[in-house]
Amino acid sequence: MSQTEIEIATQPDCWRQAVALARQPDGLASLPRTGERVAVVGCGTSWFIAQAYAALRESDGHGETDAFPASEMPDGRAYDRVVALTRSGTTTEVLELLRRLRGRTPTTAVTAVPQSPVTGLADAAVVLDFADEISVVQTRFASTELVLLRAHLGEDLGHLPQQGHSALDEPLPAGVLEAEQFTFLGQGWAYGIAQEAALKMREAAGAWTEAYPVMEYRHGPISVTGPGRVAWWFGDPAALPSGLADDIARTGGQLVALGRDPLSDLVVVHRLATALASARGLDPDNPRHLARSVILT
Repeated sequence: MSQTEIEIATQPDCWRQAVALARQPDGLASLPRTGERVAVVGCGTSWFIAQAYAALRESDGHGETDAFPASEMPDGRAYDRVVALTRSGTTTEVLELLRRLRGRTPTTAVTAVPQSPVTGLADAAVVLDFADEISVVQTRFASTELVLLRAHLGEDLGHLPQQGHSALDEPLPAGVLEAEQFTFLGQGWAYGIAQEAALKMREAAGAWTEAYPVMEYRHGPISVTGPGRVAWWFGDPAALPSGLADDIARTGGQLVALGRDPLSDLVVVHRLATALASARGLDPDNPRHLARSVILT
């Protein structure tokens, strides 16, 4: 079993710890309060988790929330707080942004490493060291920080660890290991999860993947779907837009719609990515051209 697979398997236990931590509000006082105007930033996986959190926070009525890649956050916008997501705490673009914001905007970092550079630059830090990873490819840290942020918004996630165990134990959907292409679809906050699923497949297995908001899929991207290709929906199968399942069937492609919480279904994609990597003779612990953190000179 690879290190990445070991970390994938520990996600439900990390989620339990995150839910317990969210029930101790004094430890999370630096996270955004209801009514604050917030920007959430990150790079790679952290940007996609930022997208999911921002969509959830705003749709649940907690306040205006934007998500940006750390390198693309516009200057001159007024925010009550900027939240920086960074597993390693060493990502260059995040650190540079926090330096620019010092003394101008309160900042909070969510990281896995207690003594990383980000904890010295941000005004406050939430450290999830129990979810840190050795692997280059992020799985459990990203999902655990989103569980924490969702629980902090008031979601009842007591059911989620059991769903995660189910996602670890069940067989992969039939036919997906043989597929040559994957298009991941989401709506609202689950679009960020679709983006993250596509990234995991590219990183670990070098797979051809795309991700779209579900209503955008028919505006061109469906043209790539066909025999031997998968359209994967993160959400309730009953909430799939009217007629889309039939449209996918007419292409000859395969629709996967597992119907659990999108984070639990993301665990299935994690498993698929490592299984596909092994089938292709790749090592998911050592993905091509990647490092645990992007540190620019």
